[in-house]
Amino acid sequence: MADRGTAVTGSHSDDVAALVAQYGRLPAGAPVRLAKPTSNLFRFRDPSAGPGLDVGGFDRVLEVDTANRTAQVQGMATYESVVDALLPSGHIPLVVPQLKTITLGGAVAGLGIESTSFRSGLPHESVREMEILTGSGEVVRARADNEHAELHRGFPNSYGTLGYALRLEIELEQVRPYVRLQHVRFGTARECADAIAQICRDRSYDGHPVDFLDGTVFSAREQYLTLGSYVDEAPFTSDYTGQQVYYRSLQQRRTDYLRIHDYLWRWDTDWFWCSRAFGAQHPVVRRFWPRQYRRSDVYRRIVAWDRKHAVTDRIAVLRGRGVNEPVIQDVEIPVDRLPEFLEFFHRDIGISPVWLCPVQLRDRKGWPLYPMDPDELYVNVGFWSTVPLRRGEAPGRHNRAIERVVGELDGHKSLYSNSYYTEEEFWRLYNQPVYERLKERYDPQHRLPGLYEKCVRER
Repeated sequence: MADRGTAVTGSHSDDVAALVAQYGRLPAGAPVRLAKPTSNLFRFRDPSAGPGLDVGGFDRVLEVDTANRTAQVQGMATYESVVDALLPSGHIPLVVPQLKTITLGGAVAGLGIESTSFRSGLPHESVREMEILTGSGEVVRARADNEHAELHRGFPNSYGTLGYALRLEIELEQVRPYVRLQHVRFGTARECADAIAQICRDRSYDGHPVDFLDGTVFSAREQYLTLGSYVDEAPFTSDYTGQQVYYRSLQQRRTDYLRIHDYLWRWDTDWFWCSRAFGAQHPVVRRFWPRQYRRSDVYRRIVAWDRKHAVTDRIAVLRGRGVNEPVIQDVEIPVDRLPEFLEFFHRDIGISPVWLCPVQLRDRKGWPLYPMDPDELYVNVGFWSTVPLRRGEAPGRHNRAIERVVGELDGHKSLYSNSYYTEEEFWRLYNQPVYERLKERYDPQHRLPGLYEKCVRER
């Protein structure tokens, strides 16, 4: 990592030149895939037979400018490594997604969110400049104020179909050592939604400032908002990387304290609550499950292995039951429509718990490939589990119902997992004219997959 004032040259420039040469050697017409060690997508597909583009070396924090609160970061750097590099100086990115192995480039080309999103928007909104290897093989610098401004604005939610971010200049915020948590219970979704709107408007609750805000729904009658505030001192701190499980503490404690590092990764140890599917929350299993393997990327590899070999589905069939449909989604719902969505979800889907995370865009112009209304406060609703299918039901029934209701409520759906839209529906939602114009300019030979082909047809 370089100190303030060091130019982004040297090894990074050499890496870029080598990558451009590698890209040029890939066979014309062959699909281009990134060769990288981690993924947080939930579109599982067979490995590509063609050569991958090796971007594994683009994983460093290049420069930190504490005076201007910016950093130069390579696109494949994970948020875990970015936080490790920045925290010693008392800084973090404005939005740090919940899982350690999400990469900065992935959060920008896809979408990321966290408990600062009600005040800091989405990760791509704090990106001042991107160095992008486009589908045409050219490396461009995209900013909001240069000749590549349309690419800068259209890159979010493009999922690597326009190009790959090699370096990003991001804004930072200064942090304090600890976060004080207050868990507030609400008996109805309407009460919870009204409280979200009030807190996001006032940036406070009961006279206390609110720097972080997210929520957890356990049932229609039990939902919690977790309000976090920066503090310089803490009377105690909790540790949820050992025997204790963070999300259970929401029901057990009214007030809690975490070190800022532990707050940022509070969800990663148990992949929110999904580690229970592997038995990792059972006290005996947990005691013998090595601490270094209690993390989201380990659990995802287990899921990938299960999907590949269909072990869970085979066991279900042997037991005389139908298979399960994966329902792994994040959707943005206008805060006023949140009770309607949760009523549908409890009645027709039945997954619990469910995560809530309010978000409002910082940028008044919006982002064309994920056209949220800048004047609207949304609540991200995250749910990650499976739902049983009756005999004869085709996979996709539950996901399709969710897509329909999200559309009816003027919401939006992230594309990191399975989608079932028709091509007409998809392009009505994700701005076909802008995408096609960008595709024609930056990937005219269509060396990279199209957005619909990648996100729905899973090519």
